[in-house]
This record gives sequence, C-alpha cells and structure tokens, in this order.
Amino acid sequence: MKNEQCPICYSKLEVVDCAPCNDCGHLEEEIEHFKQGKHQYNVYNIYRGLKLQLCDFCDVDFGSYKGEYLGFNDNKRIGYENFEFVSSVEAPSIEKAKYCPECGNQLAFLKFLRDLREFIKKETVAGKK
Repeated sequence: MKNEQCPICYSKLEVVDCAPCNDCGHLEEEIEHFKQGKHQYNVYNIYRGLKLQLCDFCDVDFGSYKGEYLGFNDNKRIGYENFEFVSSVEAPSIEKAKYCPECGNQLAFLKFLRDLREFIKKETVAGKK
C-alpha cells in the first residue's frame, strides 16, 4: 500500500479495519453494523464521474455535508437525489484501509474529497472567464 500521507492534510496515514462504506466504514459502530448485517452497500457516481462506495445510511445522509466542506462557494449541497447508481456491492467484507487520524476519514473518501474540490475549483475558474 502506497500513499503514506493524507491528500488533504498530509498527516501520516494509519492502516485500520474498515467496513465497505468509504464514508463511515472506519467507525467501530459501522464495523459492528456490518457484522450484524444492518446495511447494504452501493457504488455511486457522486459528481462528474467521482465515485464512492456508501452504506445505505451514508448515501441518504450525504446531503448533510456543508457545501464549503466539499469545495462549493455557493452553499450548494450534493444529496442522494443527485447520485447516479453504479452497482451494488455483491460480497462486502471487512478490509484493511488507510485512514487519516487528523481528518478522521479513510483514504478513499479523502481522495474523493480532494478530487471533488479540484473539480469545483476548475469549474469556478472556468465560469469566471
């Protein structure tokens, strides 16, 4: 596994057990929910080809992320209604994944966030020309 630094804050990443959700999978509660079979997991195209694998709680809750956190300047939010379903996760499992203790997220989510912010920044600059 490469990518030893967080793409957001550049802190050293740790390897942790994660449930199949890129958003909450690192949380002990979600690992327990996975073991109890409480969630289903799907892959979604969230924004302009940027994908995330989310549980059936985080997909619905995604709209609670403030636009500024995602990189928008106009209070825009991305909600479930904006997602494009790609596929279900057929054989979900607990896997090792890199995690940033400073940002509190898995590497997959942090890469998504970095790429989303870059997309939005480019769109904003292009819109001002």
